[in-house]
Order: sequence, then C-alpha cells, then structure tokens
Amino acid sequence: MYNLKIYAGGHFITSPSIHEIKNPFNNEIIGKTYLARYEQLDDAIEKALKVATELKKLPSYVKYKILKEIAVELQQNREDMARLICLESAKPMRYSLGEVDRAIQTFTIAAEESKRLPREYIDLDWTEAGKDKEGLIKYFPIGLVAGISPFNFPLNLAVHKIAPAIAAGCPIILKPSSSTPLSTLNLAQIIDKTELPKGAVSIIPMDRETGNHLVTDERIKLLSFTGSDVVGWKMKKEAGVKKVILELGGNAGVIVAATSNIDEAVKRCVVGGYAYSGQVCIHAQRIYVQEKVFKEFLDKFIAKVKNLKVGDPLDPETDISAMIDEDNAIRVEQWVNESVEGGAKILAGGARKGSYYPPTVLSQTHNEMKVCALEVFGPVVTLEPYQSLEDALNHINTSKYGLQAGIFTNDINEIDQAFASLDVGGLILNDVPTFRVDHMPYGGVKNSGLGREGVKYSILDMLEAKILVKNKK
Repeated sequence: MYNLKIYAGGHFITSPSIHEIKNPFNNEIIGKTYLARYEQLDDAIEKALKVATELKKLPSYVKYKILKEIAVELQQNREDMARLICLESAKPMRYSLGEVDRAIQTFTIAAEESKRLPREYIDLDWTEAGKDKEGLIKYFPIGLVAGISPFNFPLNLAVHKIAPAIAAGCPIILKPSSSTPLSTLNLAQIIDKTELPKGAVSIIPMDRETGNHLVTDERIKLLSFTGSDVVGWKMKKEAGVKKVILELGGNAGVIVAATSNIDEAVKRCVVGGYAYSGQVCIHAQRIYVQEKVFKEFLDKFIAKVKNLKVGDPLDPETDISAMIDEDNAIRVEQWVNESVEGGAKILAGGARKGSYYPPTVLSQTHNEMKVCALEVFGPVVTLEPYQSLEDALNHINTSKYGLQAGIFTNDINEIDQAFASLDVGGLILNDVPTFRVDHMPYGGVKNSGLGREGVKYSILDMLEAKILVKNKK
C-alpha cells in the first residue's frame, strides 16, 4: 500500500478528503492520497510567488545540478517507479519502464537546456531612426506556471511541465490526474531532497472544482494542459489573459504505400495501434494501405494482433491489459457497436470484459463514424485500402484533429507530397505517429492543440522576451 501526501508549498500535507487509488486490472486498492482544498491550493500559490524572485536569480549551474540529481535518483529507483505506474494505471511493465526512462531523459534534457537559455543581439540601424543603436534581447521567467497532466503517462507528461519550469526559473503547481497521482507524488519526494527553493514545485491532487482555480486565478501566468480537446478549449475560454498551451490529442492516421517494407510496417503499426491499450494521443488509429498490398498487410496485421499477449500488467511479457476504467471500456464498446450498425466489419476483437477491451480491427468504416472522426483512446484500429496517395491524404485531413501522422514509403515524391499536404504538427517517416522523443517539438494543429511541447519549446513558452535598446557610442 502506498500512502502519499500532497506536496504543497514545499511541505507534505494531508486534507480531510482521502482519495483511494485502485489498480484498474483487478480493482484492488493500491494506495491513498488526499484531495486538496482551495485553502491549501491558495497557500501553495502564495508560497510559489514568494520564491519566484529567488528562482529567477538561480544560476544555471544550480538548476543544472538540481535537474541532474532528480534524473539520477529516478534512475536509481527505476524499477520501483515503473511498478507504481503499472499498478496505478494498468500500463504493462515494459511500457512503464519505458516511461520512467523517458522521464529520466526529460530531466536530463532540461538540465542541458538550462545552460543555454536564449539571448540575442541585434543591430537597430536598419532605418535612420536606429542609427548608432543596438538591442540586447534577454528572456525572463514568465512567472507562476500551472500544469495539468493526464492519466496515460502519469509520470513523463507531468515531467514535461515540471522539468522545463525548473530550467526556465518558474515556480509550478501541477495537478496530476485523479486516477494516477501516486507516481508524481513519489517524484515529489525526490524533488524535495534537492536544493530547489521550497514552494518552487507543488504537486497537488484536487477535484475538478478546486483545480479550475488553476485556470482562472490571475496570479498564474501560464497554463499548460494535456488532455481532451473539449476540456482544453473550455479552459482556454476561461483562462483570461494568461498564456495557454494545449496538447489535446487526436485520431492519428498512417499511410502504408506499395513501395514500403510491409513486414516492418505491420510490426510498427501493431505497436502503434495497441501499446497501452491505445490510450495514447498519437495512437495509430486510422491506417490506410495502398490497395495493391492491402490484402498482404491485412493478413499479417491481424495475425500479429491475435498474437498479442493479454494479462496482468506486472507480467513483463504482457502486451495489453485493462483500460484505465470500465467506463472508458464501455464507451469504446459503444463506438465499435455503432460502427458495426453503420456497416463496419470487425476483423478481430470486439468483445469487452469489464475494463478490458480486446485489440480490435475494423474495416469498411467511413469518416463520419466515431471510430474514425473522434479520438477512440482505446485499442481500436480502422484499416482501409486506398487507390491514390491523394485519397489517403484527404482521408487523414478530413479529421478535426491534426497531431501527428505516419507514412511508410520509399518514394521521395510521396514523402514530399505528404509532408507538404498533411495538416499535422509532425509527420513520421517509415514509422507510426506514436513515435516521440522528448526533445523534439511536439504538438498539433486544428483541435489537437495550441503551442508545442518538447523541453526546449516548453522552456521558450515559459520565458518572456525583453529588449534593452542602447547607443553604440
């Protein structure tokens, strides 16, 4: 049993509201924490503001040392942290270990970036008014940051907000998902050991009503939210004048051309489609295969899907396990059933048991079906043939989302055409859209969000430019 306290204003505290955490795989209680009241959040905000000036002046070598210390201790506790992620989220152990490795990398990248915060020099004599003048542009911390992170990467997506804030010199208050708060509270114990000023980082589970103060409070200067598009755009409307960064997911498309390596494309698409039961915002949801190789791809894909190992997420051999809760499994089941009523065919899977939904393949779908038009966020993949590349590109672009896409091809003209035409934030060549490393710019267009994550790009969002204009002589 894990009994972890709220980390608010540099102190570990409790509240009258006890919050139990269950393992989605077997519904057993694995630990508890607490949900903060507004008074506790308000106190954390005040303490963060008090240390803001100290953080702003923190030398780069100190920030580097703090971030590296966190990365090193995470490495030392890698197995334990992965087990905790596995228990609270039902993420298979192989993926939980990968998430801890990514969090270590994210802190390491932030440590390096803390040594190279931007500054610029420009001549101002492009016009007569600027004769004999020059400008020095420096970037300063924006102020208090609020981060709201989701359940599906409970550690690393929280770290993508915490680590850049430390590097930028901004205090941050993070609200983790109420389903999976334990891994970030465990991280708080590591952060608390460093010489970071107390109050610089708070990790506070809270209910939605209390958490909404992170959106509306004018003392907060930047809101970074990762989650659903419906919630994210509502937050933006309520956020007032603060800066808002939104990473909102999508229904990523994949194109498999006739010139591609079919075996490699099948292998990667199975991983992209079903890793962590498809509960990944860049999960390979819609796959379009050139009609000449469609049958070959289909047969090999279904064979591999049926060979995925289902079971306890703690088993290192498990590929797929329970979803985060039964409500989401029921929602996925309803969407699949609706698609079948509309003419789609189930080629594999399709029979829910509690919070487990099997890896499912659909075909004969159309763009208006929920399994195509919306973000399934579950282990469902649609598989359709296409004739021309333009057809496949148009299918992907019909979506209201535009996070990432993938294309398997060895034709340079197809690569160029896809990169120029697809309305997405990133195109992955000869791999699935599920690919992400933690220093790349990451984010989408349309309903998929606003701004970019990736450590350097998050740091830039947490800084404000200021110019000093002076005479050269």
